[in-house]
Amino acid sequence: MITQPLFSPFTYKNLTLKNRIIMPPMTRKHSPDGQPSEDMANYYARRAADAGMILSESTAINRPASKHYKNIPNFYGDGIKGWEKVIHLVHHHQGVMGPQLWHVGIAKPDPSGWMPPMHFEGPDMMTRGEIYATIDAFADAAMSAKNLGFDCVEIHAGHGYLIDQFFWQHTNHRRDSFGGKTLKERTAFAAEVVRAIRKKVGNEFVILIRLSQWKLQDYDVKLANTPNEMEDWLLPLAEAGADIFDCSQRRFWQPEFDGSDLSFAGWAKKITGQPSITVGAVGLSGEFLQSLFYGEGAQKTGFDELMRRFDRGEFDLVAVGRALLQDPQWISKIRKGRFDEIKDFNKDSLNQYY
Repeated sequence: MITQPLFSPFTYKNLTLKNRIIMPPMTRKHSPDGQPSEDMANYYARRAADAGMILSESTAINRPASKHYKNIPNFYGDGIKGWEKVIHLVHHHQGVMGPQLWHVGIAKPDPSGWMPPMHFEGPDMMTRGEIYATIDAFADAAMSAKNLGFDCVEIHAGHGYLIDQFFWQHTNHRRDSFGGKTLKERTAFAAEVVRAIRKKVGNEFVILIRLSQWKLQDYDVKLANTPNEMEDWLLPLAEAGADIFDCSQRRFWQPEFDGSDLSFAGWAKKITGQPSITVGAVGLSGEFLQSLFYGEGAQKTGFDELMRRFDRGEFDLVAVGRALLQDPQWISKIRKGRFDEIKDFNKDSLNQYY
């Protein structure tokens, strides 16, 4: 019964979730030439009945080099038709869903040899015209999501992709209003993206933003080294219209700063007063599940630790990724206490749709 609080409803603006467990974005690369498929619709539908909310895999906005694999889905043009099927089927199964909007920031060939258009975008090489065109593309995609009937939208602003490249001093050396020596100055681009989306979708449509301190290029990076620096980073985003902060940590239990055991999600909620999502290493393997549910192994990764943080209000929602990818009934099994039936995560599931 320790899991029961995770199955309480959550309401914020236009969102009403039946529980607090979120299926987070996980890149699948199963959309031929960017077109969402019937398999994709069924994949999400299988999880819709149990998940409090689904956030789609990253979807490309209408900009050159917005993605680095051709089979990542588009959220513009002909790709919109496929997404209409997805949200219809998710709603048919009483699900709640939002797309994650994405721009990788720099194009590289994937292992199959496909080469994206030779037009690389990044904070140091984008003209101001390209910057504003990208802001408009994010806003247009968000409006398309609302028009299609999606329940919310998430902006991917973490993990070293385009928006995160503006945050990070290692990649942002601009000398105009989208650069600067301080993190607060380098937040300008992201704030403009949020502001443009808010203007398009109105006040009640929920905007989430995915953030991370760590980067795919460097797991040890910290954008904000102190709570004050985190305020400079997050408050402009909240003021621009971000509703829910999706805080990506590699391990949900790790404290963000010395002198406090608060996680990134905890600090985000404390600083902004907005709801937050914790994500990072919730249910990865059989060994981990043993510690997660039965208290064996490292105590810091146990389910008691997750619930201790949840019960004290450190975060509002919990994202479960690969465990839910492996087992569509993961949430139902947790709710019913059927822990012995949970499937171990197998990396082969990353290449399948089921």
